[in-house]
Amino acid sequence: MSNPDFLARPDGLRLAYRHRTGWGPTIVFLPGYMSDMEGGKATALDAWAAETGRAMLRLDYAGCGASEGRFADGTLASWRDDVLHAIDSLVEGPVLLVGSSMGGWLMLLVALARPDRVTGLVGVAAAPDFTEWGFDDEDKARLKRDGRIEEHSEYSDEPYLTTLAFWESGQANRLLGDGIGFDGPVRLIQGQQDDDVPWLIAVKLAAALRSADVQTLLIKDGDHRLSRGEDIARLIATVDEILERL
Repeated sequence: MSNPDFLARPDGLRLAYRHRTGWGPTIVFLPGYMSDMEGGKATALDAWAAETGRAMLRLDYAGCGASEGRFADGTLASWRDDVLHAIDSLVEGPVLLVGSSMGGWLMLLVALARPDRVTGLVGVAAAPDFTEWGFDDEDKARLKRDGRIEEHSEYSDEPYLTTLAFWESGQANRLLGDGIGFDGPVRLIQGQQDDDVPWLIAVKLAAALRSADVQTLLIKDGDHRLSRGEDIARLIATVDEILERL
């Protein structure tokens, strides 16, 4: 695999990315927490984009994957700004955001920040507001006392780290309590066996979105990753369908 390209932020830190030019709105894939642009869903979608001539951008947030910086310094707002900087600097024309887990929260924030650019959304186990519903009172007390929480991760050899700064940034950017002012087509794919994001979050998100063109697909035996062959095929078909509408 070739080395990624790099884009400097205003502060000089370099973000890793892979940009494929092509036709139609540019697909922008947003990874989940402690994930990166080389995950199975991102690479499968990129391979499909290559086969069909579609434009696509993948990137790693600061401190993630091949990007420079420390993961512990990242917040929801700073990673949102990384995405905005990449779109503004690298992409011309409209974009379709595909957000996985935390990336699904970021895609909503980016859509609200760039309503003239974002034409559609596809969420995969989207996790808006998880700093609210994903942390109990004991977790919040530990964060305020110690400034961080480290837990075992099922998805990485590294411990699952949450900093107080990230949690506070998430709390400042909650969306589900109010209407989400996005009017383009939205597709939400959610596993009902997801141990990380309760499937009712997808239902709440669908209700909060202002758009009349929102479809929620519940996968009865689907887990959080949704990375099986049939899950990948479903994601690609969903992206294809929504692109044909744009």
